[in-house]
Amino acid sequence: MQFDEAVHDLNTLLARKQPSSFSSGWILRQSPSIYRFVQSNVRTELDHIDWDTITMELKSPFQRRWIHGRYRRNYRPYNGQSEVEALSSAYRDQLYTFVAPTNKAGKDIADKISIALVRLAQRGNLTAKREVMSLASFVIDDWIEKSTYLKVWNGYDVLIQEQLEACIRRYRYSGSFLGYVYRTLEYAGRGLKPLMSLDQPFPNTENRMRIDSVVQVPGTQEIKILQPVK
Repeated sequence: MQFDEAVHDLNTLLARKQPSSFSSGWILRQSPSIYRFVQSNVRTELDHIDWDTITMELKSPFQRRWIHGRYRRNYRPYNGQSEVEALSSAYRDQLYTFVAPTNKAGKDIADKISIALVRLAQRGNLTAKREVMSLASFVIDDWIEKSTYLKVWNGYDVLIQEQLEACIRRYRYSGSFLGYVYRTLEYAGRGLKPLMSLDQPFPNTENRMRIDSVVQVPGTQEIKILQPVK
């Protein structure tokens, strides 16, 4: 059995059985041959069974039904630098995809790396959590600059980090982790008010910057921004 064959057979099995949800245990019961292939041939750099690689190749409706397993909530936090270095060395030449993905393949690689780090973070690896938050921040900054829906997040740096931490905790299904972060920010951002940046010019002026109009009112020490005279 080859990888493509295993994915095809699993898609076929799911289409025939139509389970409301499924897990690695379900696959073992329904098709021991697929399970044994994945167990022996599809593993992470840390030698864990890599179910994410399999389920990301499934048809979209089946991805949403995947249950990654029982997650313990009492993992003891630890600094797992060696685990992160093992992942980083495997993808060292592909980390650029978080800063400048050139195509869909680049975005898929960024997702694969981020999911691997998220899984480690969910097991308590604080180094992995810091690493995935750092890498994801490059992607989020690009979204804020280019996406109409996420521009409202400009200036909400602390809140963005809180949302990203929550995404790492909650992420369960296989699929795009970065896509999950995007949707989370899109929905959560609907109630936000855009913050005014002092580095922006006043509208309808000859590039007069707001920072140049910040003054302190004598007596009250109140800080105000003087509106330019039209």
